[in-house]
Parts: sequence; structure tokens; C-alpha cells
Amino acid sequence: MENIVPDPQILIDIVNTRMPFGKYKNTLLCDMPISYLEWLYKKGFPTGKLGMMLSTVFEIKTNGVDQILRQIKQRYGGRT
Repeated sequence: MENIVPDPQILIDIVNTRMPFGKYKNTLLCDMPISYLEWLYKKGFPTGKLGMMLSTVFEIKTNGVDQILRQIKQRYGGRT
């Protein structure tokens, strides 16, 4: 089995990247409401890095571990 190592930079990017379109345009990805993330999940996340980051936020929030994002935002937020 291959040993997969997550990239911590992705979480830092999530707390510094703003949604580029839609109802929540200019909202930090880490601050997206779960209801909108659920809607995007059903519709299909966009392709590329944005979609990967949105799906990561969705997984974090639906699993109830969004405290991770709050801690990262407090430490690394505002660096874009």
C-alpha cells in the first residue's frame, strides 16, 4: 500500500482563497456555509485546484472537524 502524505499547504490555501464566482463570491473558502457546499457536492465541484479545495472544505465540515480550519485561519490567514 502506498503511503500518502497530505500537503499542509492546501489547508493554508483554503483559509486564504476567496470563492471566485457565484452566490458566495469573495467569501473565504473556509467560511463557505455547509449548505452551499452540499449544493455544490450534488451539482459537482469545479475541476482543478478550486474543486479540490472546495471538496476538502466539504469533507472537513461534514465530518465535524472544522476546528482545524479555524486554527489554521488564526495562524496563517491573511497571507495572500
